[in-house]
Amino acid sequence: IDGYKAIPVAGGAQIIAFCALVELAWLPASKYDGDYGVGWFGREIVDPEEKARKLNVELNNGRAAMLGIIGNMVGECLTGQTMYEQYAAQHISPFRDGQGVF
Repeated sequence: IDGYKAIPVAGGAQIIAFCALVELAWLPASKYDGDYGVGWFGREIVDPEEKARKLNVELNNGRAAMLGIIGNMVGECLTGQTMYEQYAAQHISPFRDGQGVF
């Protein structure tokens, strides 16, 4: 959770500048449907049903990724160890019982 404190100020500024560039130049914030006109691996999707399905799949994958990272953060807060430390010690139980996996 406190890993962001290890990022140098110049590195943080670069990250913020890049995100701002992407948001302002390439991906307009007014496009809420996820269709930015870049196609699928350079190929345009002409069937509206297929396009809608692919956009929904992409949105659902993003939601699943957000839930996964929240789960990692909760595990880190409960155990006081990063996920790497838990895996390296072969102890990934959030209950601190020393029994390994749950």
